[in-house]
Amino acid sequence: MKLLEEVAELRGTVAAQRDEIARLKGGPGRPNLKPSGMDKTTEPKPPASGGGHRGRGPTRSKLSLHEERTLKIEAPSGSRFKGYAGFLVQDLVIRARVTHFRRECWLTPGGERVMAALPEGIDGHFGPELRRFVLAQYHQGQVTVPRLLALLQGFGILISKRQIVRLLTAGKEAFLDEARDVLRAGLKGAAWITVDDTGARHKATNGYCTQIGNDRFTWFGTTGSKSRMNFLDLLRAGHSDYVLNSSAFAYMRQRNLSDGIIARLAADSQLHFADQATWSNHLERLGIAELKVHPDPVTIATEGALWGSVGAHGHLIDAVVLSDDAGQFAVGRHALCWVHAERLVHKLEAFSDRDRAAQNKLRGLIWNYYRDLKLYQSDPSPRRRAQLRQRFDRIFKRRTGWTTLDRLLKRLNANKPELLVALDRPEIPLHTNGSENDIRCQVTKRKISGGTRSDAGRDCRDAFLGLAKTCAKLNISFWDYLGARLTVPSTPLIPSLAQIVSAYTAQPP
Repeated sequence: MKLLEEVAELRGTVAAQRDEIARLKGGPGRPNLKPSGMDKTTEPKPPASGGGHRGRGPTRSKLSLHEERTLKIEAPSGSRFKGYAGFLVQDLVIRARVTHFRRECWLTPGGERVMAALPEGIDGHFGPELRRFVLAQYHQGQVTVPRLLALLQGFGILISKRQIVRLLTAGKEAFLDEARDVLRAGLKGAAWITVDDTGARHKATNGYCTQIGNDRFTWFGTTGSKSRMNFLDLLRAGHSDYVLNSSAFAYMRQRNLSDGIIARLAADSQLHFADQATWSNHLERLGIAELKVHPDPVTIATEGALWGSVGAHGHLIDAVVLSDDAGQFAVGRHALCWVHAERLVHKLEAFSDRDRAAQNKLRGLIWNYYRDLKLYQSDPSPRRRAQLRQRFDRIFKRRTGWTTLDRLLKRLNANKPELLVALDRPEIPLHTNGSENDIRCQVTKRKISGGTRSDAGRDCRDAFLGLAKTCAKLNISFWDYLGARLTVPSTPLIPSLAQIVSAYTAQPP
């Protein structure tokens, strides 16, 4: 059996190397395994309706009429007029428009020169409608800068590549602040969040883009690390302080920091630190930075102070963090994704009919259990909760005789508390599909545009992609959102997205 496991591991290594060689040669590489389909298949079927296929409804009621034209015809002599036959046509008008503002200039008796102000929304030599088009095409449409340049020049706009980059990155502080406020509002009122990360290139260096969100908001942050300390830093949502409170000390105890070090930190009168430099000086003053023990007291104490800051700002109070079992996300009340757990069983490579039978039987048991978990969430009860806990043990404590599968079952059984968080918190999802769908736009952007070269470009990319996803979740047109923020005439007013997210999360479930 050990030899079979080694053969399977070697096969995986050879396949990965072949895939990398094919990719370097420009080929498509090895295709990924198809998903198991557990979540989609276990969805309850909608009730059958006798009405058949439903149409999309009338179009006229959903459209705003901009023009009405009457078309005439030369009818034969003796014909009778029978009214008009309506025919709706949707069209798009795109053309270059150049406006010359002749601003009055006056010289006051005191010698001061005054000039007429430009209309609202004019910022530079490119109007708000063009700036909205550039932002929407680049971030929502995933159009590259060279193609955007060719498109605009084809419309008759005299613009350079450098000017387009400036339109995408310069003067976007208000958007960056709103994206940060969305994260703060989402973390303050969230009952749960899902998280994920993916690779990202910045300044020709590999990094990571972390996604944080739920069904009301999405936020992205690209950094050079994917450690737990980095994740806790992101959860502070722009705050830079370190706080020692009950949450911080509980975190340190959970991470096995010695009681002596915790007592030394708790006995000091200073419990709030404005920035990293102040915090590091405090650890050196207490002699903690000099300790060479395991676990590293500086790392654990810093993570605890970061977690204390998260709670001090009202973020993730009694909230569940749902992840795919990546270690850096295991903070606070942590839950695991069932789809990723089942995927581990799905990806096992069986070498005999007996092993394949055991694998298929176990997958069937997991699928049925997952379906019943969904039913429990719609109608929770103490009796069903107890039954599901006992049933979990019967599934994941079994032994199949296939060593690889049995080891996996033992590992999944050890994750029982995190897999069954939904029994106590039925409002949380059972999977991280939302995060995987959200972060896909970052993957697409990375594939078509590569990495970012400046901090402003990185921050704007993350902010605008997050704002676009948040708008979609709040049923707000991203086009209208950009128009409202850029003061495009005749655009509906849209309040702060953070206010909308706060209003949603403040509503009782």
